[in-house]
Amino acid sequence: MGILSHLSILHLLWAALVFCQYEDYDFEDEYGGEPDHQVPYYFNPDAQVEAPRFPFPVECAKECFCPPAFPLSMYCDHRKLKTIPNIPSHVQQLYLQNNNIEAVPAGPFTNVTFIREINLSYNNIKFHMIDHGVFAKLSHLVQLHLQHNELEEFPFPLPSSLERLLLGFNNISRLPANALEGLPNMTTLDLCNNLLDDSVLKEKPFSNMKNLMQLNLCNNKLQTMPPDLPPSLRHLSLENNSISHIPENYFHRLPHIIALRMSHNNLQDIPHNTFNLPNLLELNLGHNKLKQVFYIPRSLQHLYIEDNEIENINVTVMCPTLDALNIKQLTYIRVDQNKLTSPISTYAFFCFPLIRTIYYGEQNVTVSRPSQLRTPVFRRFLTPEEFQEAEDNHETLNQETEEDHEAEDSYFHPYYH
Repeated sequence: MGILSHLSILHLLWAALVFCQYEDYDFEDEYGGEPDHQVPYYFNPDAQVEAPRFPFPVECAKECFCPPAFPLSMYCDHRKLKTIPNIPSHVQQLYLQNNNIEAVPAGPFTNVTFIREINLSYNNIKFHMIDHGVFAKLSHLVQLHLQHNELEEFPFPLPSSLERLLLGFNNISRLPANALEGLPNMTTLDLCNNLLDDSVLKEKPFSNMKNLMQLNLCNNKLQTMPPDLPPSLRHLSLENNSISHIPENYFHRLPHIIALRMSHNNLQDIPHNTFNLPNLLELNLGHNKLKQVFYIPRSLQHLYIEDNEIENINVTVMCPTLDALNIKQLTYIRVDQNKLTSPISTYAFFCFPLIRTIYYGEQNVTVSRPSQLRTPVFRRFLTPEEFQEAEDNHETLNQETEEDHEAEDSYFHPYYH
């Protein structure tokens, strides 16, 4: 009986152990949960890595490098190449940036079937040196990088599969009416730092791009707002142009805008409800000629109106009514380099209860002697220790440079991934 009793006890202990093991097991650790720590991966070209098996030998151009661990990619960047090497048919990612390539002939792409990304940025490619239809034949192409070249025209025709096209830092001054036709999947189009003016946009080239989400037209020669932008747009970049006016109700057809950047233009007056948009998170109107503020939508979180000519910030205009059930989300305002002589009214803290920072910096009250307003510290958001530290350091905070704030001014980037 003693032996049986011991066996029974051991059996119960084993059952309890098994039960506890399953009771404490977190299935998210194996299905969908993120591990607590991941060791970073560093590619070692000398390592013996077993590459995926292919039904045919993996080829690579002699001028390039094809990592065994990434057999679908071919790296030909930073090699002083003047021509594009022949591309094996299995390649899906082709990297040719930072070379001396001047032309894009059809020959190297003859056998390419599944290529999805081509990076030809930082070369010397001209429009007339691109063989007609060379890109249009690549029916699986999703991303095409051609920024920092010498293109004078938009590189059409393009495949209907294309989703991201980066053409910044070229010399594009012409955009034929049919150049953007047949691109139903395009989500990102970057045309910053080119030579586009209002005459180029008269044909309304973007109107039929039903899935376009990001359009970058910064650093061009625009004097008016681009017409007939698609309602799908989320990010619009128009910095460094010469736009002086936003038509009333212009944004009514763009209800999904999240970020709008129009710094470094010639804006003087903003119609009161111009930015009454339900999804707007970031609005940058710095470095213009604004004299008055405007209505702030509930969703807005970051507002940049530095380097304007504002003498007084009328909070009632920004926030006509209080709604306890739909509080405004504004957390940050930058108002330095204006003509303010006194801080924003404390009524702002009722209208914008989530606000944490108002950056006053230096104010251009007089040409000879800029003034400096003290940046208020909002005690209700800080512990006593944090409050005292902020009080001790407020002078240092007020001396932040414009470069410091440029880091904050990066909600989206023309070349974001």
